[in-house]
Amino acid sequence: MRDEGSISYSAAIESAATRDTAPHRSEFTERVLRELTRRGFTQALRTAVVADLAPWIWNTTRELLPTTTQIADRYHVKERLSNLAKALYGPGSEAAQAWTRRRYEELDSGRLTDLLRAVRHHADRHEEARKCFQYLHHNRERMRYAKFEAEGLCTSSGVIEAGCKNVIGARLKRAGMHWTVRGANRIIALRCSILSGRFQDFWERRTEIRKAA
Repeated sequence: MRDEGSISYSAAIESAATRDTAPHRSEFTERVLRELTRRGFTQALRTAVVADLAPWIWNTTRELLPTTTQIADRYHVKERLSNLAKALYGPGSEAAQAWTRRRYEELDSGRLTDLLRAVRHHADRHEEARKCFQYLHHNRERMRYAKFEAEGLCTSSGVIEAGCKNVIGARLKRAGMHWTVRGANRIIALRCSILSGRFQDFWERRTEIRKAA
């Protein structure tokens, strides 16, 4: 459930990578911090971050929001389990489908111990199962979906991925389009400002920057 007009967008083609010894945050991390500050995120009594399980995402989350609730996107976790079932029993087989359904039920109901046990059962014989077990075990605190749902928290990053597609992809990936990074970022900035209801603020801020220069 989202309040009308509560979504804001901020994006650019920029790097999220930085060296551990670097004195400054990455461009992406600085962008996230600006948006968090603008939205008053850190003043909220309860906060959560939902994302896939790429390590760099959670490194950034820990750096900026060390106390926020971390939630793994449920679709990505289920996709990983489905791919494991196919590797174990063959794509499209009844055994694979039945195994997948049982694992989904365990995941959704919060029976993570049963889920881990079922995956670990195959770990000695299948490399994919071993990797999946490590993936699940390492991120198990981010997969407490029954608890998250009881608290009214979202467990899917689908709205974020849809935003990437509709806000950025739909504008930049039209037939015959070619962009420089500089040109693409300018269009992205305008589009994000319009869809976030901050178009006037965008131009006022640019005017202030020019005057200061």
